[in-house]
Amino acid sequence: MSKLNRRQFLILTAAGAIATSATSWAIGKNKTTPHQTKALPSKLYKSSNGLLELDLEASSTRIDLGGKPAYLLTYNGQIPAPRLEAKAGDTVRIRFTNNLSQPTNLHYHGLHVTPTGNADNAFLDIPSGESLTYEFTLPKNHPSGTFWYHPHRHGFVAEQVFGGLAGLFVIRGELDEIPELKAAKEEFLVLQDFALDGSGRIQPPNQMEIMRGREGKLMTVNGQVNPQIAIARGGLLRLRILNASPSRFYRLAFENHPFYLIATDGGAIGTPVELKELLLSPGERAEVLVRGDRKSGQYRLLNLPYDRGGMEMMGMMGGGGHMMEGGMGMMQENTQTKPHVLATLTYQGSVSSLPLLQQLISVEELSEPKTVRRIELSMAMGSGMGMTFTFNGKAFDPNRVDTQVQLNTVEDWELVNVDPDGMAHPFHLHVNPFQVISRNGKPEPYRAWKDTVLVKGNETVRIRIPFRDFAGKAVYHCHVLDHEDLGMMGIVEMKS
Repeated sequence: MSKLNRRQFLILTAAGAIATSATSWAIGKNKTTPHQTKALPSKLYKSSNGLLELDLEASSTRIDLGGKPAYLLTYNGQIPAPRLEAKAGDTVRIRFTNNLSQPTNLHYHGLHVTPTGNADNAFLDIPSGESLTYEFTLPKNHPSGTFWYHPHRHGFVAEQVFGGLAGLFVIRGELDEIPELKAAKEEFLVLQDFALDGSGRIQPPNQMEIMRGREGKLMTVNGQVNPQIAIARGGLLRLRILNASPSRFYRLAFENHPFYLIATDGGAIGTPVELKELLLSPGERAEVLVRGDRKSGQYRLLNLPYDRGGMEMMGMMGGGGHMMEGGMGMMQENTQTKPHVLATLTYQGSVSSLPLLQQLISVEELSEPKTVRRIELSMAMGSGMGMTFTFNGKAFDPNRVDTQVQLNTVEDWELVNVDPDGMAHPFHLHVNPFQVISRNGKPEPYRAWKDTVLVKGNETVRIRIPFRDFAGKAVYHCHVLDHEDLGMMGIVEMKS
């Protein structure tokens, strides 16, 4: 496909699908009457005697967001959703009720649990007004780490996550018992962005925003605008950070304070890594330490601008970014061009100086793969008036198995971004975590467990995956969630 033809096609589709998208969204949002509640700290549910048990309800809710009323989608009326905590070997039982106007389900992002039955099954469909009890048991050797849960009903994922449906799922374990980390102050940061209209309702995206991945100008941390994070002089702050936005990338930096990375998506790394900046694409998590060793005062947590590619599509709209008469909002208006303050680090009191730990938990070295696969990530014309995103030229088909693997084997997957627009794609694999081996042939600087990895434009990323424990069908997909909904998802079947 030539670039000229792509532009001509996009100009037509960008006009044609706006009305359809907006109409569909408006019909859905008016089916239910929102609950009304005040903004409350997210509730914590912890396992007891080997069982984590709770009721969870998805609904439309009126809450306070940044000092203004907002009509969002919530779990149990909260933004972010309740935090869940369990330990390896625990059983999880969640009685889930769908009071949305759309079908939905739950995905336990990053957990190594079965993809079948009422566990982490992305193919489950829970219609509006119906309930389902999720139940599964964590393996006894499940790593500790920062995981999360969100909807995964194909076709509705981006809209529902952008509406606010996301919550942390923390597995406690070996990392939490390291003395220096037990002494550190722990904070959880859930990063979400929203696009609200004048009445506080989620603004429907236009077709260009859907194709690039929707973003909102309102950026929040734990449902708040620029909250304060306290640190004691001499103290150590442990931050668990989740990018729960459907499309926005967060390029984080603290003023005058480096990050010390101690864990990625799937758990601890071997030794802390000092970073000036931390980039989190959608779905990624990180745990970092911040030292209270600066002059007392206030320091800003900044989100720095980041070019995630795909801006060639903007060229058709002209310099002002305005599509045509009748367009609803503009992607260019939401594209960040200068540092944005997410939160403020405030020194409060002092403690005896806590040392920065030197050793964490060793990361397993995987055996050489028996199979190497190539997966190409790209965008193409879809059927009708729209675009589709693909793996190896194929859009998602729920009736097609794209990849078959054998349990108890190790494979390397080469993720090759051949998108001619240079758009970045975060690749996420369900059930089995992996290690990033190389980028464009250059080895990764340290070993880590991941479940989501960024593949930039024209980049090749090699990941090494041990397929363990669970047979059945799972999915892999782009975690720019509009791209998933538009076809960039495949099915992997794990056979014993």
